[in-house]
Amino acid sequence: MGKIRVLIADDHAVLRAGLRMLVNAQPDMEVVDEAADGAMAHQKALETSPDVVLMDITMPGRSGIQAIEDIRRDSPQTKVLILTMHDDPAYVRSVLAAGGAGYVIKKAPDLDLLAAIRAVHRGRTFVDLTLADGVAQDVLGKKSASGKVREGRPMSLLSHREREVLCLVAQGYMNRHIAERLRLSVKSVETYRWRIAEKLGLRSRADLVRYALEVGLLAPGTAPPGEDR
Repeated sequence: MGKIRVLIADDHAVLRAGLRMLVNAQPDMEVVDEAADGAMAHQKALETSPDVVLMDITMPGRSGIQAIEDIRRDSPQTKVLILTMHDDPAYVRSVLAAGGAGYVIKKAPDLDLLAAIRAVHRGRTFVDLTLADGVAQDVLGKKSASGKVREGRPMSLLSHREREVLCLVAQGYMNRHIAERLRLSVKSVETYRWRIAEKLGLRSRADLVRYALEVGLLAPGTAPPGEDR
């Protein structure tokens, strides 16, 4: 049996180098290429046909969530495993909804990451065991009352710009990245986020992401604002 062919996608070169060393040190794995953003990950996946793409969510340009959809559409045999700092359950849900095969937190032990690569390569779904109990329960569908979207808070309450900002927040973009993409100041983005929270009655990033999922903003095939496929 051949080695598991891995493509590493992360915007931090030092992290990519460390992951390359870790993966290549395994007798049953090899790194076939690297990418620094979502668009490059998609292109590299088409060029190298890896078994597994090990990818971050938050990267410049096209987000990891959108890259999952692109890769799964154009290279369906490739499994996508997310390696991220985000431990919000809503991110796990969005990754799985987009077609991701697994989710690992960056603080997880090396052995867990390697086990995740092997698991998704075998066709299993892997969710990091280092996630808090509440997160794991939410991923399994046992949402708390505080995690439910409040009734009577429709999308129609939001302006077009507020919906754009909400969509990008849900995809994992930070305020400064949203500002760059929409050609706004960081202060303006913060104001839009405050208005969104007030109108929807949602406070945390996890709540905003969950809302975006439930109203279909993160449905597979949805492109980020201002982008065409």
